[in-house]
Amino acid sequence: MGKTHARIDGRLREFIEAQPMFFTATAPLAGDGTINLSPKGLTGSFVVLDELTVAYLDFAGSNAETIAHLRENGRITLMWCAFQGPPNIVRVHGRGEPVFRDDPRFDALLARFPDIDPEPHGLRAIIVVGAELIRDTCGYAVPFMAYEEDRDLHAKRFAREDDASLSAYFAKKEYIATSMDGLPGLPLPLPPRSV
Repeated sequence: MGKTHARIDGRLREFIEAQPMFFTATAPLAGDGTINLSPKGLTGSFVVLDELTVAYLDFAGSNAETIAHLRENGRITLMWCAFQGPPNIVRVHGRGEPVFRDDPRFDALLARFPDIDPEPHGLRAIIVVGAELIRDTCGYAVPFMAYEEDRDLHAKRFAREDDASLSAYFAKKEYIATSMDGLPGLPLPLPPRSV
């Protein structure tokens, strides 16, 4: 039922790119640390960079657990599942890193996301993931659900923020600069763009 893939290409890539949402899972090294699982969406915020590398835009939110875990150990799993069409689940297990706004690679990476305007969403970082294991499984128990459209609430909420007010917003949140387990999270104040 399950198959290991050497790369993200062909039908596997088409499947991943067609899904309106995916999930990320990370964890700290500490055995009693908090495991994080996050849904990701917004059309155009995910790209396949090459056959073994993917990336997604990390937008403003109430915590920064994924960033903290990646900064500590780099481990991440991304998962897509078919809610429409033939059943399928794809997992990319790998190593990731947050590329922050002051990183010299940031602007070139951001140019790889031409189908979304990141400005109204409070873009914090670009998460780049190198695949170490790519697997698909049956997905027979995943229910059918219909995708209607992206919600516009995230852009409405964060479009009114500039870098200073966004940094102030993040500074008030308990788990942005530091994770729930005390790991370094998002660098604050937000670093300026590297341009």
